[in-house]
Amino acid sequence: MAQRGIGRNEEGTTLVMIALLLALFCGLLAMTFDVGRIAVTQSEMQSYADNVALAAAAELDGRPDAITRATNAAAAMISDTRTYGDAAAGSAHTFTTGDYTLTFYSALPGDDTTAPTATTTDPKRARYARVQVTEIGAGFVFARAFALMSGQAQLDDDVSAEAIAGMTQYACDITPLMFCVPPPSGSEGIWQANNHVGSQILLRAGGNSAAWGPGDFGFLDPDDVLVDPKGPCAGLKGGQKIRCVIGAVGNVSQCFAQNGVDTEPGQKVGIEDGAFNVRFDIWTGNMKSRSNNADFAPAPNVVKGIKPKGGGTCINNNSEATTDTLRLPNDSCFAAGTCTRYGDGTWSDTAYLSTNHNGVDPRNDVDFTIASEFTGTRWEMYLAEIALANKQAAALAANPAAPPTGSPLIDRLLSEKVGPSCAPAPTSNAARRVIYVAAINCDPDNGGTAINGREEGVPVQEFVKMFLTEPVSSNASSPPTLSIRAEVLGSAGGAGGGAGSPGGVFRDVVQLYR
Repeated sequence: MAQRGIGRNEEGTTLVMIALLLALFCGLLAMTFDVGRIAVTQSEMQSYADNVALAAAAELDGRPDAITRATNAAAAMISDTRTYGDAAAGSAHTFTTGDYTLTFYSALPGDDTTAPTATTTDPKRARYARVQVTEIGAGFVFARAFALMSGQAQLDDDVSAEAIAGMTQYACDITPLMFCVPPPSGSEGIWQANNHVGSQILLRAGGNSAAWGPGDFGFLDPDDVLVDPKGPCAGLKGGQKIRCVIGAVGNVSQCFAQNGVDTEPGQKVGIEDGAFNVRFDIWTGNMKSRSNNADFAPAPNVVKGIKPKGGGTCINNNSEATTDTLRLPNDSCFAAGTCTRYGDGTWSDTAYLSTNHNGVDPRNDVDFTIASEFTGTRWEMYLAEIALANKQAAALAANPAAPPTGSPLIDRLLSEKVGPSCAPAPTSNAARRVIYVAAINCDPDNGGTAINGREEGVPVQEFVKMFLTEPVSSNASSPPTLSIRAEVLGSAGGAGGGAGSPGGVFRDVVQLYR
């Protein structure tokens, strides 16, 4: 038998193929391992960047210490560890402030592909926080070994991450009003509603041309206000729309953003005191025909120290002061002449209790409670009168011979009673006499925005809850100059108070933008 030649010997060819495939497989495995290491490292860093940006942005509320709080929040509120990367020979690394750079912006470009440029160090204008995490090496293993064996340059394994987050407060279903805050007092830095709970403010309508000062108020642009399409204000425009929005019960669905509102003059044609005073069972001007409309129902407590002139049950265009009841008192400094627009929360209830309640204090009823921050306020008195009147009405319904409370107001022995006399029924919501107003810094010399009537994109310092202590008044000018006396109940943000809180729909929205 002839032997096969060496050139025809094919033994061992399968082994060569296996070796080639094994090398290829190992190469793919090495590449997969290194690429996966980059992905995991970048994912950890991105998660950290996102969390730091959100923590910082949550403090950007426009107050003087906003950037300081944002920086501290970024440093202290987030604790995270990186388990991948080259640091400390691949061992776990705890992030510190040295691992990122924090930058603040007043605005972002509309196009996400455009780099932001509106950097700011002004805490009142900072609305966005950008976090850039310092680059690190992902820590290639196989690629690094291959580079050493082949003599090739090391591949770039640097990984980084960044995030941009922002915060704004949205106020929904509010009275479309704004007012100019006073200069800060003491160590406040900036006027804050929570520091002045119980203080009374006299708001006056701001004019069309003169620069506004503390206590001047205006309206938020009615064209920006969305209303319930099935509500009483649907289809209305301009002055008619804002009049309806001010007077109606719960019909606004628009949310106003803290980072920018459009304002209108307070002396706006067609806006009169009657739009506000339906809350007090007063029906004047354009609101006169709506006394039977439940969409404009008055508050459950309408004590105001006036009555219909010449008898009758409805206050229309004529009224006169009562001789046996008083409205809630003003801060004492107004009568003393030691304050003009902003009171100090000091007022006397002596004459009010003596005249309206014959010395009986409805706040002392054992069943009445209120959150501690409202103790001593006119809001407390108002709520206590509602509670005692409801309690007495329930007692009389169960037993017509139930004993009187001893308070002539509660026992319906005076010219006024707690509830309305004209409208068929009040709303059950005690907050009907609470307005929610955008507080704006109108002083350009103190980081604010000059207001001269119609302005667009004006930053809101905060939204404030205010209790109407008496009906809104106006003079005979055209358009009328309105005056509002209201008691500060605090900032409208946050989760709300306890018993006696007027509530409200307010949200602090923190989100990632990039």
